[in-house]
Amino acid sequence: MKVLVGMSGGVDSSVAALLLKEQGYEVIGATMSLWGKGGTFDILKDKLDSQEQKTATHCACLSPDKQKDIEQAKAIAEKLGIEFHVIDCSKEYEKIVIDYFKEEYMQGRTPNPCVQCNRYIKFGAFWELAKKSGIQFDKFATGHYAKIEEENGKFFLRRGVNPKKDQSYFLYGLTQEQLSKTLMPLGRYTKEEIRDIARKHGFEVADKADSQDFYVGDYNDILNEQPRKGNIVDINGKVLGTHQGFWNYTIGQRKGIGVAAAAPLYVIELRKDTNEVVVAFKDDSLNKGLIANKITLSAIDKITEPIKCQVKIRSSQEPKPATIKPWGEKIAVEFDELQSPIATGQSAVFYNNEIVLGGGIIESVF
Repeated sequence: MKVLVGMSGGVDSSVAALLLKEQGYEVIGATMSLWGKGGTFDILKDKLDSQEQKTATHCACLSPDKQKDIEQAKAIAEKLGIEFHVIDCSKEYEKIVIDYFKEEYMQGRTPNPCVQCNRYIKFGAFWELAKKSGIQFDKFATGHYAKIEEENGKFFLRRGVNPKKDQSYFLYGLTQEQLSKTLMPLGRYTKEEIRDIARKHGFEVADKADSQDFYVGDYNDILNEQPRKGNIVDINGKVLGTHQGFWNYTIGQRKGIGVAAAAPLYVIELRKDTNEVVVAFKDDSLNKGLIANKITLSAIDKITEPIKCQVKIRSSQEPKPATIKPWGEKIAVEFDELQSPIATGQSAVFYNNEIVLGGGIIESVF
């Protein structure tokens, strides 16, 4: 069986290719090229050059200087004795991820570009473009820390064994068809075990730092908005201070708000129409639940009645006990305990212990 492995030049995807080859698969390596020419890319390049950007480019997926990563992926492929290709996904990435990111931010929401990229680029456009280029393969594989298991013809996405590295949150949008065509060999390993395997096989990338973000520069580079003075207000509408654009804030933000108070203030709402940033003290910032739209379900066909499960509303937290129930074509989530400010635009992912039931985009909170 031929397997196309998405290789980023990092330790995870490199070891994924190694493990699959050791398991007897015919492995082909390929790297996504995300940085294109013209339009948004030229604007971002000019901004980075003017700022004399010094950020380590390997710590972000989107950067004008990714040639080193491509060369490292190619070197690993040569070491493993496998084919290697570079697939240009820049046009698709600009439209599906970058434009989406800007549009969501300017609506006062906080998007998750990694979720969007996984579903529509890594597990969509990437392998479709690879097929069109003439590469023949039966399965696609990545270095994600998650597991895919089959039972009676149905495929289940499960959490990785190491909770701190589990990446199932970013993958909830994968469909049954995508899961059926995908292998994730790292789900049963910890990060340190993967680094040990890489060191044992002499991989130069064994101790390479993980990618930490999707863009190497400041998010304002992408938004490309001019400063616009607005008010910082409390929940009663009282003006507490001013700011230079609501898009400079995120829901749940506590530091750098620019307003002094007797106790910490939290950003709880961004009002695009009035350019207002709403803040509150902790007790007034907590949420009981949310409404999610754009629902994707994988482990279950539909939700027709309330289900007790666990829900994750940000990638860095553990899933919290909650009840999910149908809300028209949407899903309502009510947590057992109050949660810190929930950001619209982020993903809510539903779990039955280790199994991902599905998820959606947070539309509103209550």
